Amino acid sequence: MTMDRPMDVCVLVGSLRKASFNGMLANALISLAPSSMKLNIVEIGQMPFYNEDLETDPPPAQWTAFRQRIKAADAVLFVTPEYNRSVPAVLKNALDVGSRPYGASVWDCKPGAILSASPGAIGGFGANHHLRQSLVFLNVPAMQQPEAYLSHVDKLFDEHGKFVSDGTGKFLQGIMQAFANWAETVRSQGQGR
Repeated sequence: MTMDRPMDVCVLVGSLRKASFNGMLANALISLAPSSMKLNIVEIGQMPFYNEDLETDPPPAQWTAFRQRIKAADAVLFVTPEYNRSVPAVLKNALDVGSRPYGASVWDCKPGAILSASPGAIGGFGANHHLRQSLVFLNVPAMQQPEAYLSHVDKLFDEHGKFVSDGTGKFLQGIMQAFANWAETVRSQGQGR
């Protein structure tokens, strides 16, 4: 990243539902990010499931486009619900596609952050930590603090997708500033590529 342009951040949303709370959350985070970051949601729902048999020359076009987009990014923000105490298949597939072919992972040293959200009381804690486990293996330095597990996400938004409480927006604005600081620290230490 140079000082003349904002940090390019890919946002991956682990929910495919049209009226997804996590999709609403991702859009809110984009609007709350500091001006030093430019966030864009990267579509992951149309990619074929990873299958090494498809790793031909050329591999599926969706894989190639996804890999190029993540590789070009300065950082990645994961916004995910929890499915059965883990991450949704669509998000795990994105991790797998980006990690292949072996030795050419686009995730390596890419600063990351995770926000999980659920209508349940534990706010996607299981998904958040399962995702962290995968990111350790993929060598993604993920922001550790502050943590963000948003419980009862179905009650955080009004019918227009806006937060019903100013406190939620302030909390998430703080998360986004911390993420910007974290990603810049990782990159300035030469860990991020």
